[in-house]
Amino acid sequence: MKPLLSLLGVLLLPVALLGHLQPAAPTATAPDTAAAASYSPAAYAPAKAAVYFSPDGGAQAAIVREVDAARSWIRVQAYGFTSAPVLDALKRAHARGVKVRLVLDRSNRTARYSGATFMQNAGVPVLIDARHAIAHNKIILIDGATVITGSFNFSKSAEERNAENLLILKECPQLMNSYNRNFDAHAAHSEPYRRETEAAEKDGA
Repeated sequence: MKPLLSLLGVLLLPVALLGHLQPAAPTATAPDTAAAASYSPAAYAPAKAAVYFSPDGGAQAAIVREVDAARSWIRVQAYGFTSAPVLDALKRAHARGVKVRLVLDRSNRTARYSGATFMQNAGVPVLIDARHAIAHNKIILIDGATVITGSFNFSKSAEERNAENLLILKECPQLMNSYNRNFDAHAAHSEPYRRETEAAEKDGA
């Protein structure tokens, strides 16, 4: 009987520890630390969620609505970054005093058209994450209250031609905290955007 009880104790130990793995709830202010602390995966409380599918399923319009409603800060991680409506919404947010920050894939340095240049010209800080083969995240974090994610690139193709999905999650402070820390980790090894004009011209030749 004792060996059985010991085995049960070992099996139940991870369950007992699960509560200690919960990330602390975030504040409404975006973290500005250069490096993110390591953290463990955890279970999360239920969130309010809405889902959109492409093509022409309203995902782009939903992103614009959320960005237009931002009051304090917006953090974006993106691979493809060419959607004019999303770019315009981010520019409007910046103009009204919302703190906007971007971490983009290295392909934005040489793409024929990238919103990186548009946002940089608007005065928004743009970082390039070249640490990975592809910085393939598609994430927008807003005011510590809204997480936007999914396969949906912020591009016209994602809206009109591709089969994509987009999730908008609210009332999820623990999830938001993990996304914020992940953003910090990638921002820490990224560098300021600089368009590689010569390489871009060769690419377009």
